[in-house]
Amino acid sequence: MNPETKNLQDLNEIIHPIVEDLQKVKDAFEELLHSPVKVINLIAGHLVRQRGKGLRPILVILSARICKDPTPETYNAAALIEMLHNATLIHDDVVDDSTVRRGGPALHTIWKNRISVLIGDYILARSLTTAVKLKNLEAIEILSESSARMSQGEISQLMNSRKKDITKEEYFQVIGDKTAALISACCQLGAISVSASHDKVEILKRFGEKIGLAFQIKDDLLDIEGEERLIGKRRGADLKNGKVTLPLIYALEQVNNSLKSKILKKVKKKARRTDVKFIIQFIRENGGFEYATKTAEEYIEEAQEELCNFPESEYKTALLNLTKYIVQRKR
Repeated sequence: MNPETKNLQDLNEIIHPIVEDLQKVKDAFEELLHSPVKVINLIAGHLVRQRGKGLRPILVILSARICKDPTPETYNAAALIEMLHNATLIHDDVVDDSTVRRGGPALHTIWKNRISVLIGDYILARSLTTAVKLKNLEAIEILSESSARMSQGEISQLMNSRKKDITKEEYFQVIGDKTAALISACCQLGAISVSASHDKVEILKRFGEKIGLAFQIKDDLLDIEGEERLIGKRRGADLKNGKVTLPLIYALEQVNNSLKSKILKKVKKKARRTDVKFIIQFIRENGGFEYATKTAEEYIEEAQEELCNFPESEYKTALLNLTKYIVQRKR
């Protein structure tokens, strides 16, 4: 782990070197979402106001900056990644019947399922037309592959929620496709947008895949141990939706089949609030939190080692600090 990295929780401090770049991404995002259809602009405004941490655009910019100065294609790539991510979130909330997104109402609770799905489709289409404007076949291939993997991951997760038991291998396959694929694409696109060498693109691809896995493991941890006022939703939402994640998988491996069946039965029946408390305590007592945290930290350390091939710069330091933020964040 690089000694220059600090124990940071403040994302604003980490991204300070690229604040101006991120404003250009925001401008591009809003411009690309603009439509002559009034309701689309109304909903687009809601999405802009409800934007999250912006991790994916940040990764595009820093992955470009660690190689060379950004280009107009860099900002468009970051904006289209944000659009693609938002489209998937809209569809996910409809599929999962999630009522809360980033501490506010999910889109489909305001505009109903039909318009929400269509808006998701519109945003997806705009991201694809923007991808074509990059005029780079490799970038289009990366986006196509990551989009396919994301859909595959969501379908696998839905199928897994109906299974009696989930293995670690199945879990990592899902989070690799569902989350790490797009984060890896962010890093690759940033490098490609500034015509970085093939070797650097491949390094950043591996870097992104590893921090993507760590990011999703941390998200899964926050779902069951995070503070509700910070994570913006009820603790244990995944358990209530029948999702079995790494902390629970590990805890289940530590007990006999009878107790394992009892816990899984509660999860698969969409655990009630009292059941959620019981399951969280079970995970805690059987080392699930510690194991998942350690696994995420190991992925982060591997990702940081990938950056050893880049010279020292404020952008490399920002990327290293961002990796620490991913596993230390509270929301």
